[in-house]
Parts: sequence; structure tokens; C-alpha cells
Amino acid sequence: MEQQHRYKLGTHANKPVFLFRLRNSNGMVVELCNYGAIVVGIFVPDRAGIFENVVLGYDRFERYVQSNTPYLGAIIGRYANRIAKASFVLDGIRYRLTPNDFPNHLHGGENGFDKVVWDPLEWGGPDAAIVSFRHISADGADGYPGNLQVTVSYELTQTNALTITYRAQTDKPTILNLTHHGYFNLGSMRKTILDHELTVFSDCITPTDSDWIPTGEIKAIAGTEYDFREPRRVGERINEIPFGYNINYVLRKQFDTECSHAACLFDPCSGRTMDVYTTEPGMQLYTADFLNGTQMGRNGIRLEKQIALCLEAQHYPDAPNHAHFPSTVLRPGETYMQTTIYAFSTN
Repeated sequence: MEQQHRYKLGTHANKPVFLFRLRNSNGMVVELCNYGAIVVGIFVPDRAGIFENVVLGYDRFERYVQSNTPYLGAIIGRYANRIAKASFVLDGIRYRLTPNDFPNHLHGGENGFDKVVWDPLEWGGPDAAIVSFRHISADGADGYPGNLQVTVSYELTQTNALTITYRAQTDKPTILNLTHHGYFNLGSMRKTILDHELTVFSDCITPTDSDWIPTGEIKAIAGTEYDFREPRRVGERINEIPFGYNINYVLRKQFDTECSHAACLFDPCSGRTMDVYTTEPGMQLYTADFLNGTQMGRNGIRLEKQIALCLEAQHYPDAPNHAHFPSTVLRPGETYMQTTIYAFSTN
């Protein structure tokens, strides 16, 4: 039997902030906050049956408000990743966005979806471990056109999977690229993720320049330091890359509306495995090399580089400025839909 609990944490921008705790019959727990639609904690068993948290977070929601510059656990929008020179053209009109990663635009700007209090729409009864959040982004927010209504639902299944479902509609042509920015360490932060084994179901990446903006090339990874087509230690060749892994993988998509296997992460010490499935065409691998140890996370964990990694299902960075990338345009009458699944097991 699934269980759900809700606790009030405080207020922000005159809105109540809650912690939602979902539990399935296996004992897996997912903690969520409607500030930033953030995943605060994911507690899953190791091969000995011991439950531990496998995502980075803070111990108080105020910390997310004051210092969540790494975007721990948040929903990112309107546009995940970067847009070059904070600008794009849609239907002949040039739109100027907030250059919060000067001169570029990053993760939706200064008022991105990670920084707002979402409205809880529903949460599961006795037979469903699910909670949904809604946010309405106003026309012109951070420069984006259109009033945009977004709904994100988190469902904890009986098979120890966290399913994230996104839907959105607009009243003007706009662009949209949503993702979940969770930081995972299947060893419960005892060590870095360098000994985790990673498989990415991809043959190509979208290389970037020194500002992390895609060059427009689709580059094969066979034999390179980015090659995770077969299971390999994350740390095996990471020192060959300045600032670690921070790259978009072109996934092997079968059907745009169905989930395909994007990645598999395995921690040999704990025996925990996380499989990622998504409807998205890309996935950003980020090994948190910009964390510098100056912040403390939950349970006294210092936020140091490579303490966790992100597997962010997404469309490609800067797609509005590259016509051959999959389109991120959303028009009135259309519905943006995305599903990403993080499935946990032990070996």
C-alpha cells in the first residue's frame, strides 16, 4: 500500500511551501517540495536492504531559496541548458532573454522554474503515490513569449521507479525545454561518483565551445573519452576533459512519444542501479565539477565536485539557434509532453 504525507515548511512569495513524502509498499521514499518542484530526497535500498538517500539536497527549504545555484533537484524551465547570446528568432521575431550566464542564457534565467512556488494540483490517495504541481509563466517572463501553463507530475511506482510527466500549453508561439536537475550518487555520498559504472545509449554528442554553447556539430563518440556505449567507470577518462563531463548526448530514439532507454548507472559498492528512460532526444551528463565545497548539503554532506552526477533528459542546448536540431517550438493548440523515468534496482 502506498502512503503520502504532506508537511508545511513555511512560505515564500506569500505562498505556502510544503514537503510531500511518497512511500511505496517496498519502503522506497521520495520527498518533494513545491518550491522549484524539487526532489528533496530519494531513499532506496542497497543490496543488503539498507535504505539511504541517493540525491543531493539541503536540510531546510530556505537553503534552496538562498543558495541553490547548483539547481539541486529542481525542474528547469523555460529552457534547460544554454541559449547562445541570450537570443533566438521565432517566426521572424528576435527575442532577447535574460543573460544570466553572460553573455548567454542559462536554465530559464533569473526567474526560472527552479525559483518559483508551484501550486500543488493533486496528490495521491491511499492507492496512488503521486503528486502534481502547476506553474503559470507570464508572457515576457525573462524575455520568453506567451503565457505558459506547465504541469509536472511525480509518481512513485510499486517497481521502485520515479516517473516524471510534463505537460505544457501556450497562448503564443514560444520555445520550451524542460528537465529534472537531480544530482545522483548511488553510494549515498560516501565517495565520489568516479567509481560508478555508466552506460549511455548514444553514439554521438553535440560538442560545445568554451562557453558550453553547441557548435552545431553532431560528433561520433566511438573510442573517445565520451564513449559510454558499454559500461565504464565514470572516472576512467574524466581527467582528459577540462571541467569534467558537461555534455549533451544524442540518444538512440525509436519513437518520439515512447520512452527509450537512455542510460544505466551502477554503483559496485552498494549494488544500486538506476536506469533512465525518456521520450526526449537528448540527455546531459554533468559530473558536478563546478561544485567547489563551499556549501553544505543535507546530513552534513559537503557539495564538492564529482560528489554526484546529473542525467538530464532534454532537447538539445541552444536548439532554437540550430535549425537541424530537434525543434523546441511550442505553438497555441499544441501540448508539450515529456516523460522521464528513473528506475532503481539492486545487483
